[in-house]
Amino acid sequence: MYPGRFRYVSPRSIDEAIAVLTEAEGEGKVLAGGQSLIPLLKLRFASPGVLVDINNLPDLDYIRREDDGSFRIGALTRHATMERSASIARHQPTAAAAAPLVADPIVRNRGTLVGSVCHADPQGDWAAVMIAAGGSVVAQGPEGRRTIPVRDFVTGPFQNVLAYDEVAVEAVIPAPKGTVVGGFLKLERRVGDFATAGAAVTLELSGGKVSRAGIALTGVGAATIDAEDAANALLNRPLGAETIDRAATLAAEIANPKSDHRGSADYKRHVVHTFVRRILAGLTEQTERAA
Repeated sequence: MYPGRFRYVSPRSIDEAIAVLTEAEGEGKVLAGGQSLIPLLKLRFASPGVLVDINNLPDLDYIRREDDGSFRIGALTRHATMERSASIARHQPTAAAAAPLVADPIVRNRGTLVGSVCHADPQGDWAAVMIAAGGSVVAQGPEGRRTIPVRDFVTGPFQNVLAYDEVAVEAVIPAPKGTVVGGFLKLERRVGDFATAGAAVTLELSGGKVSRAGIALTGVGAATIDAEDAANALLNRPLGAETIDRAATLAAEIANPKSDHRGSADYKRHVVHTFVRRILAGLTEQTERAA
């Protein structure tokens, strides 16, 4: 099926992009990687009046590690760039673990991290990674810039808090206050498929104990799930078997999957429990080294 008719605009600046979106009064869509939006257009699930292609905007393709250790990731940074980044591999283990598991190589060469978070697919990978890491999205609009934590940015299935005249210009992963460890696992029926269930875990360690924890789930609810209680169960504790099992149990309890052709709801909760426990068990050695 072919998309419906729309006006195509390729702005030369963020300000021009915002002006076009403002003029469109909610009928505009931003195109970055297009790996989600283009299929929606072809299926006519999305029919914007104006398509604002930001791929020619300068200076939006970057992974920048700031002096304080935080990361800024531009809106045109592709999944494959995240996958190949030595700096991400060295300093952000959860993102490094997730990047090779995003879709397939064709999608990773074109799709973007920021676009994936904005798309807010309940089975997407990056929103879970960003929530676990305490990450944010920076939106720019007529009134300037604002920074929104990803846990507040994603409000439901394919829904976010961006105003119609705003562009998500970058994602931010905050600097850890200590040694950072993490992991990401997801179950998919075949390579490139959507997640049946997945879990992202990021821990910050100080003195052999967990000083900050983030656990987020994908594929097991109407939106990415912030398993805050599970993460809090790890705080100020060493990663022992009892603590790990408690966190995995709380994560499975907050999961709200539906039974479908990928498996029953009980099966998906079991996968969540197994993944969270497996990730945390794998991080135990790293926490002992950090002590």
